Amino acid sequence: MTNDAGIPDPTGGTYWSFNELVGLFFPAVTGIMAGSNRSASLKDTQRSIPVGTLAATLTTTSLYLISVLFFGAVATRNKLLTDRLLTATIAWPFPAIVHVGIILSTLGAALQSLTGAPRLLAAIANDDILPILNYFKVADTSEPHIATLFTAFICIGCVVIGNLDLITPTVTMFYLLCYSGVNLSCFLLDLLDAPSWRPRWKYHHWSLSFVGASLCIVIMFLISWSFTVVAIALASLIYKYVGLKGKAGDWGDGFKSAYFQLALRSLRSLGANQVHPKNWYPIPLVFCRPWGQLPENVPCHPKLADFANCMKKKGRGMSIFVSILDGDYYECAEEAKEACKQLATYIEYKRCEGVAEIVVAPNMTEGFRGIIQTMGLGNLKPNIVVMRYPEIWRRENLTEIPSTFVGIINDCITANKAVVIIKGLDEWPNEYQRQYGTIDLYWIVRDGGLMLLLSQLLLTKESFESCKIQLFCIAEEDSDAEALKADVKKFLYDLRMQAEVIVVTMKSWDIRSEGNSQEDSLGAFDAAQRRISD
Repeated sequence: MTNDAGIPDPTGGTYWSFNELVGLFFPAVTGIMAGSNRSASLKDTQRSIPVGTLAATLTTTSLYLISVLFFGAVATRNKLLTDRLLTATIAWPFPAIVHVGIILSTLGAALQSLTGAPRLLAAIANDDILPILNYFKVADTSEPHIATLFTAFICIGCVVIGNLDLITPTVTMFYLLCYSGVNLSCFLLDLLDAPSWRPRWKYHHWSLSFVGASLCIVIMFLISWSFTVVAIALASLIYKYVGLKGKAGDWGDGFKSAYFQLALRSLRSLGANQVHPKNWYPIPLVFCRPWGQLPENVPCHPKLADFANCMKKKGRGMSIFVSILDGDYYECAEEAKEACKQLATYIEYKRCEGVAEIVVAPNMTEGFRGIIQTMGLGNLKPNIVVMRYPEIWRRENLTEIPSTFVGIINDCITANKAVVIIKGLDEWPNEYQRQYGTIDLYWIVRDGGLMLLLSQLLLTKESFESCKIQLFCIAEEDSDAEALKADVKKFLYDLRMQAEVIVVTMKSWDIRSEGNSQEDSLGAFDAAQRRISD
């Protein structure tokens, strides 16, 4: 028990446990990162930091252990608790030596912090990952004056508090968080076998880094779980801020290696077998070839990107945006890279989760045939081809477009891909235009339920949520329309889909017979239209 000033007092109001005393003592051993913080001033950092750090750690550890033995040999327990300057009491030849030493040591530690911390702050600012730190940027050979003043201001604020016993556990938390981050980075890079991870220290093993990171977190919770939660939350906020506002640095990221390995394992676990319908996700291959003119610097029709988002529940899922560049690959390689970068920037601007690909080919048919065969990995291959209907071919009398268009559809059928063709793309509503009325599906050919699924996905979007689905089933005149309607309703109920079922009966005819003519077809069509309107 101590009083508020930290002096032992049986009637004091503050109790210090072993864990809290660890937090109080820990700043005495935080010089282990001093070499890294001053790495810019070292001639050979790769050699000096490990040798200097290990030598300093062994030396100070030995001195601390020896001092424990010496103090225990010259003083009783009560004397150790009550005499806060026992070192001066037992010093030879007189106590003033220790007083002078404490002042010099304090000034030395303060000067070390005031030279190391501002440089560290300036180095973080120069990395340009936190825009808020731009004020602390300095040239390589300049002194970080603004960073030094800022550091001095923080130090003065801590001194004004007047209770180092309160400050040191707080400082300890951030030191331990920093050390756990360093250990975690080494652990991830070593465990994931990153090719760029080549430490010169041959005795390194990932288990040591894992134990180090775990010990740091455990000690943090032992000292104070509330301080630990606040420190981790603050570090997480900074990490999130860097991810949102910061710029990419010219170094690697341990988490990126982890994401890469996780993606590989996930891809292998998916296998190459056919995906079960319950685990099926639409992976649209969006064909950006506009079949028309687009504004300059717009690599993809904006409504195509909006439609691709409508095919994914809550926008989640992968889309592949592809465009074909006509020409020779050797001549157009650089142009293709620039076009791919432009397309990737555009789909990010449109907030589409997907990737951009540009293929150079002699013509559109050859390019698309190569895309449909090779795009994707394993079960992450695209399963739906999305393209615009070429309205311009009739308007501008482009006679080569129909054969190309039909050839692309045939390629999709051969590759067992679903095809979604959007007619009237310019009138497709954007995400801010709320729609009312019905979504009409004409179920003429069995499509595996893709039209039903796409309509349900449309209803999950805010702009279409007020719409209803009408399902038109086509039946021949001599068939049981009511039985068909009941079957379709049961089918929709089993799929947990809401839709109004309308059965349209049409006159059937044999196209091989000679008695049927165009008038018969038009008559059946007109009769069906009247039944629909009724």
